[in-house]
Amino acid sequence: MTYEKPYSYVPQIVLITGATGDFGRAFAERFAALGSRIILVGRSADKVSKLAEALVKTYSVPVHACVFDMTDKQAMAEAINGLPQDFASVDLLINNAGLALGLDPAPSCDLEDWETMIAVNNTALVQMTRLVLPGMAARKRGHIINIGSTAGTYPYPGGNVYCATKAFVKQFSLSLRSDLKGTKIRVSNIEPGMIETQFSQVRFKGDAEKARQVYENTENLGAEDVAEAVVWCATLPPKFNVNRIELMPTTQSFGSLVVERFD
Repeated sequence: MTYEKPYSYVPQIVLITGATGDFGRAFAERFAALGSRIILVGRSADKVSKLAEALVKTYSVPVHACVFDMTDKQAMAEAINGLPQDFASVDLLINNAGLALGLDPAPSCDLEDWETMIAVNNTALVQMTRLVLPGMAARKRGHIINIGSTAGTYPYPGGNVYCATKAFVKQFSLSLRSDLKGTKIRVSNIEPGMIETQFSQVRFKGDAEKARQVYENTENLGAEDVAEAVVWCATLPPKFNVNRIELMPTTQSFGSLVVERFD
């Protein structure tokens, strides 16, 4: 696949967490097609290796693989602090790793699911960001793109902690912008709505029928559509910061407020 658009700026080294998921793969392919060096972060050595091989074969770009669980703080630090010299100057970090687990009401949810979502969607994201930021600040160049969600703005029944984690990502992104004045580091939060990926299969822990019902009888966006938004943000001239992008399929809109009524 080739892309003809003349971009104003192309990041040289792109680090993508959750790289082997639908979003991560789409991001990796798009930036590899632009000639960026790619750092893939995933917890499955086999999946990361296969994606790295495919990128090198298809796009002839340097790729570095990092294999660790995002909840392993020490492994994350060792991997990022130990990046080879030709991959060390990360100028685009895409904090993509994240997940939703369950859709039960708060009183009956699985507490471990809540803890896992906070650990991956929030704690790991801020740890990765903190590891990459000092180098960006020293070079006065860089861009952090966080993958948030419309769930961070519009709550829904069963969303409870997932919605809260994405609200955190939104506010953290905006707060970073406040802290990073004078560093020339850009920060963007991409907030997709309903996108047809493996997201719901993960949420429903492999229940393919439940996942299918989420997307049936409508027209959804795909991972490549979110990648289009990410690439647009990242390839604008460095003087241009996109704070937030909220995107939904045309077939999705906002729910009405819930009102409890009595007989």
